[in-house]
Amino acid sequence: MVKVVVGSFTITALFGIAALLFGGSLDGTAGKVLGTTGVVGVEAVAILCYLAVADSRRSWVGVAGGVVSLVPFGIVLWAIWMPETGLDFPWRTFGVGLTLAASLAQVCLLLAATQRPRPVVSRLLGATLVAVAVVAVMIIVPIVGELDTGDVYWRLFGVVAILDVLGTIVTIVLARFVSARPGEADTRGATALPTLDPVVLQRLSLEAQRRGVSPSELLQELLDRETAR
Repeated sequence: MVKVVVGSFTITALFGIAALLFGGSLDGTAGKVLGTTGVVGVEAVAILCYLAVADSRRSWVGVAGGVVSLVPFGIVLWAIWMPETGLDFPWRTFGVGLTLAASLAQVCLLLAATQRPRPVVSRLLGATLVAVAVVAVMIIVPIVGELDTGDVYWRLFGVVAILDVLGTIVTIVLARFVSARPGEADTRGATALPTLDPVVLQRLSLEAQRRGVSPSELLQELLDRETAR
């Protein structure tokens, strides 16, 4: 999927460069090619966000985001290359699809940054995800219902949006850059063993087999011996 995304955008980017260097007026086909290049670039970035959770049990969020993002992507391409129809419905659909796609991309980045989170990070992540959902709903409601939202509505929206951004930043910082406090469980290092060099893992396995113990028991024995020195 990454190869498809990068390859597609590379090809589109080449067309965009050619349109700038050799194309005619930007009001014609050259402008449409440049618009397509921008749209494909945005979609590529979104898909990379969805792929951030591809190797986890939360991959369904990325799949949902990828499917939803195709709706605004298709509508914009249609608007670029097809003549105006005067219909209002596609743009309502575009607004809803874009809001959901952007929200799911944000969620994927949060989930990818908080794998095996500490308790404090888990609570903050939950609150941030609620803020993301509320912001999305508050954007979609006026688009779909044409409600006469007043000043209070948008002030409340601004408050939730600020909490959304703040929660996103703080959650990622705590999860990725701040170590656990003494006595607080931090399981982020639990996946360190599979990242060892394959040669080292093989030697560990062979030595454990020679001693008649499991690799984990052998590693624990070596660590205890090193700590006791």
